[in-house]
Amino acid sequence: MKTRLLLLKMVLAICCLFVLSGCWDNRDINHRSLPIVMGISRVDSMYKVFLMIPESGQDGTKSMLVTRTGQTITEIVDEISSNMESRVDLLHLKVIVFERKYAEEGLADSVSSFIRSREISAKALVAICDEDIGKFFDHLHKETETDQTVLYNFFEKNAGLSPTVAVSRIWEIFRSIHSYTRDIGIPLIRSGTSTIIENAGTAIIQHGRMVGQISADETLLFNAFNERSAHGRIEVMNHASVIILDNSMKHHVTLKNGAPYIRSQIHLKVSILETRGNPSLDTIKDELESQLTERFRRMIKSMQQHEADILGVGQYFRNKIPREQLAHWRSEYFPRLRMDLVVKTTIQNEGNLKTDNINTRQ
Repeated sequence: MKTRLLLLKMVLAICCLFVLSGCWDNRDINHRSLPIVMGISRVDSMYKVFLMIPESGQDGTKSMLVTRTGQTITEIVDEISSNMESRVDLLHLKVIVFERKYAEEGLADSVSSFIRSREISAKALVAICDEDIGKFFDHLHKETETDQTVLYNFFEKNAGLSPTVAVSRIWEIFRSIHSYTRDIGIPLIRSGTSTIIENAGTAIIQHGRMVGQISADETLLFNAFNERSAHGRIEVMNHASVIILDNSMKHHVTLKNGAPYIRSQIHLKVSILETRGNPSLDTIKDELESQLTERFRRMIKSMQQHEADILGVGQYFRNKIPREQLAHWRSEYFPRLRMDLVVKTTIQNEGNLKTDNINTRQ
């Protein structure tokens, strides 16, 4: 009896071996290529893909730039893998750069494919190249041959990110494509002259298609409105220069005769860096508040002209507008939006200047 039971257990154990999948489809990291940056352009329904792939050697890690053209992005990546000694793995991709012409045609197909396939992380950063993408990648590869993280660090909060640079990810673009009340801004970059990369502003994206752009200065307010820090930004006025130390936003929304109205208040803490002449503290505050308010009005005007709500103002009216009307937010409500910005400035300190040098009005 014991012998039969033992034989039965052995047979069951052997049968289990046939259904175990094991690790036959796993690849060792030494046999995988992990691109950091991908570039995508499209001409006449044909895609062109640029991949910057780090390679380890005796002299350290260097970058290899690989380019292919094909009907689909997945086909191109598969072809690149078939011509390399290692498999291309896109899961660790950090930045995807689209050419401006392709962005103006629409990014919806590519973004939806990325989300559907899950081969690319939904958290990957996205940028738009404001020049010929081939020229951009040639320049980037030449200048960053031994450091493949330069472009990624350009958008990294703890590295080179500036408050005048927008930050967008794949999942945010996908969300905006399917949202009634929220569009998105994607950073515009180009090759630098004295630097590797230059900030060219922010692209206005509506339903996945680029319809306009705002300047780098206006991007500061775009970031502040979305609760991103403006710390480190230097504002230059006629009589003084200040550095922003902290920022916060408050909003009050209502419908007036069926038209949306929002009153936003931005509170800035600044420090004075330098002055010209002997301006009063009130003069410095007035100049800063006037400068930012006028800049904000230009940005709103550009957004309404393109019917693209990159600030996501419509989110504040979702409980005030009937759901069946939300689909018309961009075309009917947003162009009639009245938006007032109130700038409140607190001069936290006057730097190394003596108090006597800055007059205050009594």
